[in-house]
Amino acid sequence: MSEDLLLGIDLGAGSLKSTVIAADGRVIAAASQNIDTSVPHAGHSEQDPAIWWDAVVTTLRQLWAGGVDPAGIKAISFTAGAHTQVLENAAGDVLRPAIMWNDQRSGAQVTRAQESDGARILELSGNRISATWTLPQMMWVREHEPKIHAQIHRLRPAKDWLRRQLDGSDVTDNTDAWGLMLADAARGGWSDTLCGMAGLSVDMLPPIVDSTDVTGTVTSAAAAATGLREGTSVICGTSDTNAETFSAGMTRPGIGALKLATAGTVSTLAANPVFSEDVIHYPHLVADHCYAILGTNSCASAHRWLRDTMFADLGFDGMDAKAAEAPAGCNGLLFHPYLNGERSPYWDPDLRASFVGLGFVHGAPHICRAVYEGIAFTLRDCLEVLHARGMGFDTARLVGGGTKSALWRQIIADVTGLTIEVPEQGDASFGAALIAGIGAGIFSGTDDAARLIGVRETLRPDPAAKAIYDKAFAHFRATKEALTTVNHAIVAAAREDAA
Repeated sequence: MSEDLLLGIDLGAGSLKSTVIAADGRVIAAASQNIDTSVPHAGHSEQDPAIWWDAVVTTLRQLWAGGVDPAGIKAISFTAGAHTQVLENAAGDVLRPAIMWNDQRSGAQVTRAQESDGARILELSGNRISATWTLPQMMWVREHEPKIHAQIHRLRPAKDWLRRQLDGSDVTDNTDAWGLMLADAARGGWSDTLCGMAGLSVDMLPPIVDSTDVTGTVTSAAAAATGLREGTSVICGTSDTNAETFSAGMTRPGIGALKLATAGTVSTLAANPVFSEDVIHYPHLVADHCYAILGTNSCASAHRWLRDTMFADLGFDGMDAKAAEAPAGCNGLLFHPYLNGERSPYWDPDLRASFVGLGFVHGAPHICRAVYEGIAFTLRDCLEVLHARGMGFDTARLVGGGTKSALWRQIIADVTGLTIEVPEQGDASFGAALIAGIGAGIFSGTDDAARLIGVRETLRPDPAAKAIYDKAFAHFRATKEALTTVNHAIVAAAREDAA
């Protein structure tokens, strides 16, 4: 191929995807590979980094076999979920499986840190401590795996560990630095204080550069493994949500983004962020802006759980058809999707999922639809926090694997009351490819790259359905509150039984 091509590689929670685009934004080809997650104990979530690299090699070989010429790749960039880290010893060996962002094991460490240093952590990191972040996860490692903690020589965010396999670089970007909860959000750089709380030193962490900086070129060893051309430029990259919200069109304040992926998120841009207990902030690709984000732990993962446990014979398409048979509001059936605790707005790792209001009137269609609606209610929970802080919006770009369901897309519009726009492209691997283009000079900056972003569908709330959901949402919140104490007791008893 004679035209310049850009390669974006995104490590998601359940799969890795490699996408090749042209300089005009056309997707030339894409390939993906599933990634297995290990759950060695309740609340734990881990992955083997070696599997990530195998997935990179596999997907790239698939692209070349499909007709993409690796010699045409001008630049490459990576994205991955924030908070997921790789620990290495002095020899460069990986010490343990990577603890994922949705891991909830560090609840006790979070409680102690919040009581003793919560205000200071918020002041330094810009965010409230919760089990999502690397800081409390490292506290857990120090407490429960002291021999491993004592060997830590380098800690790298997931996308930076992957990129290092390609170009040998040892850097990260500001977004992933904040995601570790080890960076000084106000002053820049790493925080000695936060690192000390984790039992780490600043020199264990990589230097911080811009997301669009060139970090190196493909090495001869990586070229031999992947089929890429040796010397191809590699660009730093960023977190998946940063890239994804940008590629979806969240390029100015007033436009939001909703994500239906393993987790669900609600995001918007903020030019002057005010750090708070209830809203998460990270630096955004748009210069001098942060993205404010709230997230629910279980979104598409809850949908997948329902398929695997109750409807494996139907599959996702069959479940979607079943859900369409039930009315809005499911005749009073509610689902709380707290299968792995919850983040925003409750910050409670000990919440658990529940179906509430079941009766003989309910069947498979109601159960399927209730899961769609319950996840939409958790997104509305997040959205209302932003509205209360004057950061709300009327239009949102919808991204993630859940957008494949036309029914779910409309439910999101009806529950939230937002005008929903579905972008032509809106995944993190596409965003990573745009970052590669900015870093390589194909695009002059984020404004230039944003010209390639389009919308393929617009949905507006149905007034009758919204009225039903407004009442159901009040019941959703009331039952959540009523069940919280019971959930906590159940989880505490389970921990005692497992001890």
